[in-house]
Amino acid sequence: MTGQTAKTASRCACGSMAVRQVNQFVLNDELWWDSEFSCGACGTYLCGHAGPGPAPDDVREALLTAHGPVRLRLACPVPSLGPVMKVLRESAAISLSQARELAEDLSQEGLAGTLQEMEFLKARLQLRGIHATIGR
Repeated sequence: MTGQTAKTASRCACGSMAVRQVNQFVLNDELWWDSEFSCGACGTYLCGHAGPGPAPDDVREALLTAHGPVRLRLACPVPSLGPVMKVLRESAAISLSQARELAEDLSQEGLAGTLQEMEFLKARLQLRGIHATIGR
């Protein structure tokens, strides 16, 4: 299991500055994220979330700020975007028109996101025989 981590400063209820650590990783063929909060001044430690599913915007932004985005692209043209759209719809709760738009993006400039999001999607595409590459 590999993942990415980002740490941000956060204010604790005691008034001191604390650390919020967010993580995103692929586990058991699912995209997971978690969030932890710790304050060295008062000893507070909280697990804000741990489980599968898409990361909320603040977690994604922290990871993108810390590591930068990566881009997933189809490695070669595909005869039909139908299988790509199916993978996209299975991987996220999106409409058919959104899946078509994202599939077209994948076949052109690519999709940008966190490394773990793109690794997860790449693995799903490969299961359908669709080859993709990840780059900056």
